[in-house]
Amino acid sequence: MKKLKILLFLCVVACTLTVQAQKQFTLNSPDGKLQTTITVGDKLTYDIHCDGRQILASSPISMTLENGEVWGEKAKLAGTSGKKVDQMIPSPFYRANELRDYYNELTLRFKKDWNVEFRAYNDGIAYRFVSRSKKPFNVVDETVDYRFPSDMVASVPYVKAGKDGDYESQYFNSFENTYTTDRLSKLNKKRLMFLPLVVDAGEGVKICITESGLENYPGLYLSAAEGEKRLTGQFAPYPKKTVQGGHNQLQMLVKEREAYIAKVDNPRSFPWRMSIVTTSDKDLAASNLSYLLAAPSRLTDISWIKPGKVAWDWWNNWNLDGVDFITGVNNPTYKAYIDFASANGIEYVILDEGWAVNLQADLMQVVKDINLKELVDYAASKNVGIILWAGYYAFDRDMENVCRYFADMGVKGFKVDFMDRDDQYMTAFNYRAAEMCAKYKLILDLHGTHKPAGLNRTYPNVLNFEGVNGLEQMKWSPASVDQVKYDVLLPFTRQVSGPMDYTQGAMRNASKGNYYPCNSEPMSQGTRCRQLALYVVFESPFNMLCDAPSNYMREPESTEFIANIPTVWDESIVLDGKMGEYIVTARRAGNVWYVGGITDWTARDIEVDCSFLGDKTYDATLFKDGVNAHRVGRDYKCESFRIKNDSKLKIHLAPGGGFALKIK
Repeated sequence: MKKLKILLFLCVVACTLTVQAQKQFTLNSPDGKLQTTITVGDKLTYDIHCDGRQILASSPISMTLENGEVWGEKAKLAGTSGKKVDQMIPSPFYRANELRDYYNELTLRFKKDWNVEFRAYNDGIAYRFVSRSKKPFNVVDETVDYRFPSDMVASVPYVKAGKDGDYESQYFNSFENTYTTDRLSKLNKKRLMFLPLVVDAGEGVKICITESGLENYPGLYLSAAEGEKRLTGQFAPYPKKTVQGGHNQLQMLVKEREAYIAKVDNPRSFPWRMSIVTTSDKDLAASNLSYLLAAPSRLTDISWIKPGKVAWDWWNNWNLDGVDFITGVNNPTYKAYIDFASANGIEYVILDEGWAVNLQADLMQVVKDINLKELVDYAASKNVGIILWAGYYAFDRDMENVCRYFADMGVKGFKVDFMDRDDQYMTAFNYRAAEMCAKYKLILDLHGTHKPAGLNRTYPNVLNFEGVNGLEQMKWSPASVDQVKYDVLLPFTRQVSGPMDYTQGAMRNASKGNYYPCNSEPMSQGTRCRQLALYVVFESPFNMLCDAPSNYMREPESTEFIANIPTVWDESIVLDGKMGEYIVTARRAGNVWYVGGITDWTARDIEVDCSFLGDKTYDATLFKDGVNAHRVGRDYKCESFRIKNDSKLKIHLAPGGGFALKIK
């Protein structure tokens, strides 16, 4: 890591920070293009200007405590301080090996032991509350109120579960849905939205609203119920009574809640409220703000953490052909998956739901057709690691014993699923699980949970997160679910918060009009080359191969490309993109570049400017949509050629298509 360079400002009267008599404070981004004005008066408010134009109107923030005290109303200022930070930070298992952390900061210190910190980056404004109190207290509510100057267009993911107007029923959800795009005034006022979401401020400016540092505090939902130009925060209150139930008795269902949203025992920082602001869509897709605002890594040794790809069983329904045994949840099937992984250099095989006895929520009870120790030893002999799926309650109820036992057996990690909540108890669980897995040198993939919100920086052994309407949805979703459109929204929305366990890699590919849901032999929407491109466009340090080994073995060219592609990167560049239409991304691992591009259902001609390459001649291999890919999704062409950094490649993308390019 490069030497940190931090310049502390002893006086807040500086070129980037001015204080006025009316208790107004102006904080600018380092490049001067973003500005927030914070006002301390009857209420504590802030706004955002981009290139001199207001894109967020004066918006109140506050935190209400159980004793009736309100941080942010008639607050008495005790002091201020400012600083400028410009440093390089390590970012292992991410889109780049290091990141520039460059911002101006203002801290407002108030009487009664609380602060508010504001940061201005070149691509966003963020703030958080900080408690200095050593006495325990409860937080009844937090005011998060985004007030916009006009009726802007937003792209939002509604909570899919629950009843309209019944927030309690909506708090129990899996954070998976496609996006709805409409004006703020037209949004459903009875349904919560989860994060991230994006507001189009016009003139090319986008505002991505999300949060980071979400530890031991409820996750933020937004609602359009309070006004036509407002989005206001909602939080799940703290659980008072829970009972075992839900999916296969693996969940804890909230039956009664406290009158507060969070318990606070010690001095602490609260989550960052972020408005990522960019003037081009490709810059939005490239934002690192969620990672930068997260707490630094708490692990001193990360040498044992191994990202990689995973041969996955569940999506393809354990379907193999050409074998002499009945496939399913049994050792012969998993040995075949291990053999496939080993032959192709795939790092892991996962045993998804089914290996533990159903309805018992006990990971020590293994079904009779599985001999775990035999599978783990067999996989180790083939240089393949075993990952185990675990339902949330089965894992949480006996966490340390489970981690110790299976780590001693040689298991390499867990995929924990079906949390389906983000109240304070559950966000704390994610951190406890990360810490416990790290103690026993286990990697972790969190499913049935919210966006990463910085956890992957603080605990780098958490390699992936769901919170995405991934390819698993194609097992049951009707054709009316437009996964192709969703794909070209994700890099500008959900992926801005961090890695996604989207689970790409389908070998059955449906052109427009040919898709249908099929649980046992599922397919993707769009072309084969789109599936290959998703391994470049989407970020997933622990990345599934969703299809069956038998299908991959029939497609050796595609399989070789997927098997060889890295899952973490030294450098990433978003070359071009328009939210909801297309994106082209280049990533480098070592001396090898990969470029991936996808489009919506519109056929598109893309030009790839290769000026990001060094000054030499390179060997390139291109997978592109075949001339009939608009009719037969699996149609593709693979070709090889030489290129230089002055090359401009013209590539045609079929409707729902994509391309993948390897350069070395």
